[in-house]
Amino acid sequence: MSGLFDDGSEEQRGEQTPLTGTPLADRVRPRTLDEVVGQEHLLSPGRPLREAIERDTLHSIILWGPPGTGKTTLARIVADMTKAHFVQFSAVMTGIKDIKDVMAAAEVRRRTTGRRTIVFIDEIHRFNKAQQDAFLPRVEAGDIVLIGATTENPSFEVNAALLSRSKVFVLQALGTEQITTILRRALADTERGLGNTSADVTDAAVLAIARFANGDARSALNLLDFSVAVAPIDEATSVRRLDLPQLEHSIQRRALLYDKGGEEHYNLISALHKSMRNSDPDAAVYWIARMLEAGEDVLYIARRLVRFASEDIGNADPQALVVAVAAKEAAHFIGMPEGNTALAQAAIYLATAPKSNAVYAAYNAAASDAHSHVAEPVPLHLRNAPTKLMKSLDYGKDYQYAHEQDDAIADMTCLPESLADRNYYRPTERGFEKEIKRRLDGWARIKQERRKR
Repeated sequence: MSGLFDDGSEEQRGEQTPLTGTPLADRVRPRTLDEVVGQEHLLSPGRPLREAIERDTLHSIILWGPPGTGKTTLARIVADMTKAHFVQFSAVMTGIKDIKDVMAAAEVRRRTTGRRTIVFIDEIHRFNKAQQDAFLPRVEAGDIVLIGATTENPSFEVNAALLSRSKVFVLQALGTEQITTILRRALADTERGLGNTSADVTDAAVLAIARFANGDARSALNLLDFSVAVAPIDEATSVRRLDLPQLEHSIQRRALLYDKGGEEHYNLISALHKSMRNSDPDAAVYWIARMLEAGEDVLYIARRLVRFASEDIGNADPQALVVAVAAKEAAHFIGMPEGNTALAQAAIYLATAPKSNAVYAAYNAAASDAHSHVAEPVPLHLRNAPTKLMKSLDYGKDYQYAHEQDDAIADMTCLPESLADRNYYRPTERGFEKEIKRRLDGWARIKQERRKR
């Protein structure tokens, strides 16, 4: 790839033999779009991003996604395919003067030769406002095409003006199967990978590395490279053997047995749910840790916590849902591993909250009636009457405005006639639902007394 002030010609960007000592992740980096594993939603044939890259008509873009998902790889593929001048910036090594010099050169280049400059900024979220602003005039004038890569939400980390002139493409964390494919390809590659290392890596070890990497292909390849390098050599065959026990020794932690798509996945989430339901915070945090350390999808766990907050706690502690949603937002915002404590905090809170499934039972009962009874029309007194015709048809007639009544309670039914006596929500005597029950009982007495008058 061209350096900061290289000419960036196609000849300079041709294939080169990897340097000795280059990390495996860099050596086996895809060189064409067809070699990229994952991100099919962006790079499948016919997709707009792929079309723009292949036709060399790319406009400014922001690539947003977790580490090791292919952001830098895409930029390098663009560098190899484009006829434009290509420049790469590193946010941690570039000053404002460097940026201004390259922007000035880009302006001159386009005016004198008509040739565009593509500028790739790795970790664009690390650039301050002044640095980002320095790109804006040239982006606006069309002198440069900006490719920014970030692991952080561009809405918060990229200047609004720059963001409005760029298209954001979201890269997804790679799945275990996709990373397994990448690892096997690296093991078989005799040109750039480990195909000539006489290594025997078991399927269990490959799968464990893929899970341990948690969606990060770079991390997976670097772990494979290190683990093979330190694996013992069999004296009889002179082959390095990497199996699961040896891998665990290399990474100094046990490769947890966990199949995100199989029975163990459902066993563990069931254990978490039932531990919280049984008000056992110790078990809850243990099952959370088991899943997170084995590489479970953070947002999957967060979704289960949110569901639990409504299904098993409900209005016994309305704050439970707030805590669960906040944990989901926190885990999504800061990612892993830092997000683990947010989920653990929520699980402990939910486990120690008063329990009630009254909301869950109320919905199921109402849904059952919705399916089994004739869908009666909305009672006339509950309908709005914005037109004279509707008023003439008695829409809104006899509606009682609650705020005009004593205690803000009107004596009217709000259910269809055939369901008027239904009582779906039955609050318990636990937590805040005890207060809700007191209110409902009091309102029922008020309505009853008014009917007697």
